[in-house]
This record gives sequence, structure tokens and C-alpha cells, in this order.
Amino acid sequence: MNLLCVDDDADFLDLTAMFFERKLPSATVLTTTRVDDTLDTLDTGPIHCVVSDYELPERTGLDFLRTVRGKYPELSFVLFTGEGSGRIASEAISAGVTDYLQKRGASQYDRLATRGRNAVARYRAERELQERVEELTAISPRPSTRSNTNRSCATVRRS
Repeated sequence: MNLLCVDDDADFLDLTAMFFERKLPSATVLTTTRVDDTLDTLDTGPIHCVVSDYELPERTGLDFLRTVRGKYPELSFVLFTGEGSGRIASEAISAGVTDYLQKRGASQYDRLATRGRNAVARYRAERELQERVEELTAISPRPSTRSNTNRSCATVRRS
């Protein structure tokens, strides 16, 4: 599992990465303080979940979320912020955030690790399902069923 953490506070970012590495030892945790670096990383490698702060130098976490959703609509995105409010949470949900957590003490890191793991599991399951559907569709066109006047069914193959 590859996690990408974005926060303008390098010390806080290191702390977040340390907690992820402790709670999710099989995860690879990449960190950056700049949104532009994050976008480059998303373009070059398999990332399963982005964890982003709200207050970022180039734009807000919500603006960043919208950018990510535009290019990677299925990618898990967790907004982990000290700038929590009902308005921000509501906007994040409307923009398609996978999860939203406020930075409030060490216990939040346990929640963050759990929610990050769950978000990645959901992302992987959805991707696997989509791949299976595409495989099955490629193997055999889906038949449609229509009733005839004798109340028996006839199967018709679509071309």
C-alpha cells in the first residue's frame, strides 16, 4: 500500500509518516510539503491513498482534492486537518473526500491509520471489481432477455 501525505508543516508531516509506518508497517509512506510535487508523484507512481492537510501554501486541501478528483476520481483521499469546521467538512464531502479527520491529539493518528487502511481496501476492491467486469464483458457480450407472447423467455445476443 502506497500512501502520499501532504502537509506544509514538515515536522507535522514527519510525525504523520512515523505514525503510519508504526501502525501500517507494510505501507510505503511518501511525504511532501508541496501540492505540485504531489501531483507529479501521482502521475508517476501507484498511489493508493492521499492524506492531505487543509492549509497548504499553493491552495487549500479542498482545491487540491478537486484537482485530484478531476484526474483520479477513484483514488482514496483523506483530509486530515487542524482547520476543521462544519463548512469545510460539508464542502469536502460534496467534493468527494473519502474521509475527513481533524488533528486533535495522538488518538487521531490511530483513527487516521485505520481509516487510511480501510480507504485503500475499499479502493482496491472497487478496482478489482471493475477489472473483473471489464474482463467478463470482453469475454462474452451480455445477453438481454425479452418476454415473448407465450410467456417464455427468449435470449437475444447483442452484437
